Amino acid sequence: MRRSPLAVLILVVLIGGYAGAQETQAPAVANPALRKELLSRLEEDQAIRNEMIAKGGFQPGNPLFNRMIALDAQNTAWMKTVVVKHGWPGPELVGKDGTEAAFLLVQHAEHSFQKEMLPLVRDAYRANKLSGQDYALLLDRVLVRDGKPQIYGTQAKSLDKWKGNEPVFDPIEDEANVDRRRAEVGLPPMAAYVKALKEMYFPKDKQK
Repeated sequence: MRRSPLAVLILVVLIGGYAGAQETQAPAVANPALRKELLSRLEEDQAIRNEMIAKGGFQPGNPLFNRMIALDAQNTAWMKTVVVKHGWPGPELVGKDGTEAAFLLVQHAEHSFQKEMLPLVRDAYRANKLSGQDYALLLDRVLVRDGKPQIYGTQAKSLDKWKGNEPVFDPIEDEANVDRRRAEVGLPPMAAYVKALKEMYFPKDKQK
């Protein structure tokens, strides 16, 4: 099943800054070659998504969208080999930026691989080797794709299901307390997230 364009681009709003945020000097890590490859793949991943945003190429069938899907498939196949060989690539192996790059490649992978990686991402979060935002994003995505309510409210429906310029979110468990849970993992309140989504997809209608 193809992912909605909103689903594959929404990470830019939540975290952003991956491309261009790499350390200017390589940290002391156990596997610098793997770190370099992760960052290179991250750069490609973000470049095509930034191009889609700039050109409004959100619809399946658009050549940019098809290129993105193909790139994601290549990265997923490669990440599977990395995890088999190394387990989850933590900061001691590839640096903090390398670990974040690995997470983003997983976030853009097929559902079955995301589900397989969720326990590793959860363990990395609990060991302070990955951010709470990352864990929340992957958990919500897996839950939504499994047809279950999300926990942190990170997953909005595709643009064609919005009510005008207002995002429509997949069901959220105990929605009244979602901001409390979001704060626990370092996410902004839902109101700020909604505002950021609207500014991203409808920049001419930025909210004050």
